[in-house]
Amino acid sequence: MVRIQRRKLLASCLCITATVFLLVTLQVVVELGKFERKKFKNSNLNDGHAQMEEEPIHLHPFLKREGLTLNRKKTLAADNYPIMLWWSPLTGETGRLGQCGADTCFFTINRTYLHHHRTKAFLFYGTDFNIDSLPLPRKAHHDWALFHEESPKNNYKLFHQPVITLFNYTATFSRHSHLPLTTQYLEGTEVLKSLRYLVPLQSKNHLRKSLAPLVYVQSDCDPPSDRDSYVRELMTYIEVDSYGECLRNKALPQQLNGPASMDAGDFYRILAQYKFILAFENAVCDDYVTEKFWRPLKLGVVPVYYGSPSIADWLPSNRSAILVSEFSHPRELASYIRQLDHDDRLYQAYIEWKLKGEISNQRLLTALRERKWGVQDIKQDNYIDAFECMVCTKVWDNIRLQEKGLPLKRWKADITHLSCPEPTAFAFSPLAPRRSSLREMWIPSFQQSKKEAQALRNENALGTQREYRIMSCDWNEKDLILVPTL
Repeated sequence: MVRIQRRKLLASCLCITATVFLLVTLQVVVELGKFERKKFKNSNLNDGHAQMEEEPIHLHPFLKREGLTLNRKKTLAADNYPIMLWWSPLTGETGRLGQCGADTCFFTINRTYLHHHRTKAFLFYGTDFNIDSLPLPRKAHHDWALFHEESPKNNYKLFHQPVITLFNYTATFSRHSHLPLTTQYLEGTEVLKSLRYLVPLQSKNHLRKSLAPLVYVQSDCDPPSDRDSYVRELMTYIEVDSYGECLRNKALPQQLNGPASMDAGDFYRILAQYKFILAFENAVCDDYVTEKFWRPLKLGVVPVYYGSPSIADWLPSNRSAILVSEFSHPRELASYIRQLDHDDRLYQAYIEWKLKGEISNQRLLTALRERKWGVQDIKQDNYIDAFECMVCTKVWDNIRLQEKGLPLKRWKADITHLSCPEPTAFAFSPLAPRRSSLREMWIPSFQQSKKEAQALRNENALGTQREYRIMSCDWNEKDLILVPTL
């Protein structure tokens, strides 16, 4: 009986052992199968894509929204999401998935994606937009998007109707752009209301013993706006302290020499001592408003402004700046500034809005509240992120319409998205200094850009790419000949 029980126990143990062995063996077989399938999948991915797969994914240097990290899987990402190809390598990224709300797009500067079936949009940075290097022939499903926040002098071709209307989406300084960047140099309302650098009027009156009423700081001389000619004439009627390379008659401390010091606290404190700052833009364009305008307002100094014809739409209050356009001659402007300089009550009216912390311009307040990006704010996307997401979202909108069999929505820029007139030069008297070669350049350069713009439009209409070279250019006749290189 005992032997029988032992045999039953032994048999049970053997059964349990065999069962465990079979389970372990089965698990090993399953894992080996997974390994082989993974190995086979990776080998297929590497075939023909080895170089691209070895490139790591780089995050946008300013990226604040959460990106999707897909190490060594950029090819798969491009196969599953719309491709946004930066034709101008502004971001320097070889590949990144960007999340824009519920939409995801693949952003890259890699031009090998030119003919990829998922490439939907080409992103251009205006300063680098070059007519002899474009993704032509342009396909019907390829959208073009322009990002250009800088002066027109960087690329005048964009400011003509034949070129600006090539783009489907725009982010420019114009309020009419799809993504307006008009307030790109203004952090927010708080910096305008801040009294951090404000020097009391009594102190400014005392400082007038050693300082001029006006200050001018420019090192980009003889730009298209011809501002230096105006200031030179103004100096014959009123004292101006000029610290920059242009018309310099006063020196900054050694540690403040250089463009990096323009946002330094010590530099701000020097400017804040003055009553008036000459805030002259380098170009005259609607809504082209730079830090030259916002800086004096931040410091509690009255800007004497020349530039955007639409600047009245962006003033913090009706009386917060003196507009050069309202005076027929620098002599009249000088007379008005002297009047304010000697009458504290009249001068105080121009800074009352700041002392009370009241911004009455609803257009300005709305623009700051509704813009989809921030300035020097780590909690918000910057305007490049916002531009990318604008294009990504609009591309996805059309993809969804296409999937439903509905007509696609076509977006197109017009001339209001970048509007700048032909540059002009001041000539206040027959005794005015002879124009410099740089001043003489801007008007013919503008005329030349018209011809280049039309040539590009014709080339785009033909749907083929040819390289052009300038064969002759007579500056007197403003005649430009563009000859295709065969």
